[in-house]
Amino acid sequence: MKKEFVVGVTGASGVIYAHRLLEVLCDQATVHIVISDTARQIAGIEGVDLTGFDAIYAENSNLAADIASGSFRYDGMAIVPCSMKTLAGVSNGLADNLIGRAADVCLKERRPLLLLLREMPLSRIHLKNMLAADDAGATVMVASPPFYQNPETIDDLVDMVVARVLDHMGVNHRLGARWSGYDA
Repeated sequence: MKKEFVVGVTGASGVIYAHRLLEVLCDQATVHIVISDTARQIAGIEGVDLTGFDAIYAENSNLAADIASGSFRYDGMAIVPCSMKTLAGVSNGLADNLIGRAADVCLKERRPLLLLLREMPLSRIHLKNMLAADDAGATVMVASPPFYQNPETIDDLVDMVVARVLDHMGVNHRLGARWSGYDA
């Protein structure tokens, strides 16, 4: 049976991560995409096109969408990138838009929720919100690519981060090489 996921894209720099995740995920699963207004603006600034994927698009203002209900079954959600505003909303149960509501549904229904943060430095408030989200059941990830594989391009760096997101979503992929140990 084909897996089904929700991908929220919020207003943090790094929309390229969402684009790459959607390229891989839409080939293997049914995907519901929700893009915040700020994410649309940032995608334009960063030159990233988030349209044209074989997916189900929903407006962030539509709190009556199917993914807003706990009775609608899906396998999990990733918010990529996840803005600090969205992190604060998720960690405090604020579900005033579809991304926040779908994340809230994941937490209450005990479905996987991944938050890929792309911010630095982190304030004490950010750290508290990260801990609260983790305590609520979310997986908090930071877009921090490893360098042990000697990446040559920005795409290599993006793939290494997206590979970790896919791993945590339980999705098979061929992005990047896996660590195989160190010969000293």
